[in-house]
Amino acid sequence: MILTALDWVVIGLYFAVSLAVGLLFARRAGQSAEEFFLSGRKLPWWLAGTSMVATTFAADTPLAVTGLTVKHGIAGNWFWWSFVMSGMLTVFFYARLWRRAGVMTDAELTELRYAGRPAAFLRAFRACYLAIPINCIIMGWVTHAMATVLGLSVGLDKWQATVALFAITAFYSTLSGLWGVVATDFFQFILAMAGSVALAVFALGAVGGLGGLQAGLAARFTGPGPAALLPDLGEAWMPAMTFFVYIAVNWWASWYPGAEPGGGGYVAQRILATKDERHAFLAALWFNVAHYVLRPWPWILVALCSMLLYPGLENPEEGYVRVMVDRLPPVWRGFLLAAFFAAYMSTISTHLNWGASYLLNDVYRRYLRPDASPGHYAAVGRWATLGLMVISGIITYYLKSVEGAWKFLLAIGAGTGLVYLLRWYWWRINAWSEVSAMTAALVLSLSLQFGAGLDADAPRDFAWLMLLTVAGTTATWLIVTYLTPPEPMEHLKRFYDRVRPGGRGWVEVAGRAEEEGPGWGGLATWLLGCAVVYLGLFGTGSLLLGRPWRGLTLVGVALALTVWIVRRSEPGPIE
Repeated sequence: MILTALDWVVIGLYFAVSLAVGLLFARRAGQSAEEFFLSGRKLPWWLAGTSMVATTFAADTPLAVTGLTVKHGIAGNWFWWSFVMSGMLTVFFYARLWRRAGVMTDAELTELRYAGRPAAFLRAFRACYLAIPINCIIMGWVTHAMATVLGLSVGLDKWQATVALFAITAFYSTLSGLWGVVATDFFQFILAMAGSVALAVFALGAVGGLGGLQAGLAARFTGPGPAALLPDLGEAWMPAMTFFVYIAVNWWASWYPGAEPGGGGYVAQRILATKDERHAFLAALWFNVAHYVLRPWPWILVALCSMLLYPGLENPEEGYVRVMVDRLPPVWRGFLLAAFFAAYMSTISTHLNWGASYLLNDVYRRYLRPDASPGHYAAVGRWATLGLMVISGIITYYLKSVEGAWKFLLAIGAGTGLVYLLRWYWWRINAWSEVSAMTAALVLSLSLQFGAGLDADAPRDFAWLMLLTVAGTTATWLIVTYLTPPEPMEHLKRFYDRVRPGGRGWVEVAGRAEEEGPGWGGLATWLLGCAVVYLGLFGTGSLLLGRPWRGLTLVGVALALTVWIVRRSEPGPIE
């Protein structure tokens, strides 16, 4: 791809703005770990929620969605669309609980919920596990995707691209902390979305518009083919068993970054950084709507166009980048590259900050230097950020497929989700429940993949892998829970009084069964919340795929339900 002087000016302006934001917040971030990792708990809902969306919108997501769509049709995206149900549980059941907990990381929650040496072990184990292998794998596949973009567009080899990308992103991440991350996230999300929409417009132009796309797909495929929103379960696009696992198992059973059952990770970090419970609820709601309704359709349209423009690609993920390289005019090339940089940097900056928060708060401050000064902790946080950058750079070099990495990570967390959901609402869960769930999921998943030969990238194998891992992991942690003693009653009472989850699962602790939490009404609102997202998602798709009246009706109903949910769920005014 040939870049003109104007293209480079656009790219340069983007980097100048991003670095300026980092410098602007550098002094504030250096005041304390609370400022560096949680923005002093002063984030408004719209900034926290947009930052969550920007984090999940990385350079890997357009490529992975393209791969899913080309190999399995639009319905292949149910792999991640099914997580709507998990995300909405966070909105209505868990966002306020996280904010009440008042911890810095989800690993710190373990010592609030559990007691003694098992809790201390779990906190350190979880912090190191998430910060180093899991977090660095995520950053590795995101950087792998961005390196693919730069390799196909400007000819950089993978190692050159990796070093350049991390050097730029780590600079402003270490300077500005979470304030700089969320501020740039807001700007970067707008830029990345604008770039995605622009590329979809040019891609459609290359195939003769929406009519040309539909005609081309109809000529190549029989029946609804890849354009179907719901799978024909008798077709190879999506076997019935795989679809069942997506909609009935994945969303509650598996830990996955950005869609953790019960919240967690950087989603919990943003919730913990909000002003109050009201802002926490609205941030989680906005995140789920924007994540599932606004983001995916420009990518899906480009993926469908790539099936006509570049049939038979060995790596279908490359189709997205090839459309960008071959079909964009000058200036727009620079804009799209800047949009990719924005998507990439918003994700990496969050994961560097989030991973470093584990190492600082849950390892260094908890076990090594509990009495150091706030400025010292901020400095250590910056060094931890740089260390994570180096590790993930090494992992990047060996990754081959974004979609494969997605499914691998989902599989090794299979079966742990139910523990994370129930620990808030069932007093009998203890620290060993979580330890055994994490261990069993990892051992079973790796054994089934590398011992029994189940391939996470093959639809039916993936379904069996998930079902067997979930069943074995769930049985393991339930047995361990009942074979080990419960947490001390006084500790459980302190947790209950602080978080106030409510529900019958705490009768033994609270001595009463009244619902202080969402209760059965919360379940009804959760179902309506899921309906909002799916109606908005399918309504937008109908508008773009040539069914305007159906699309307008679905989107209209989704908007009306959203207004009703927000008003019904108001606990108080927004500051």
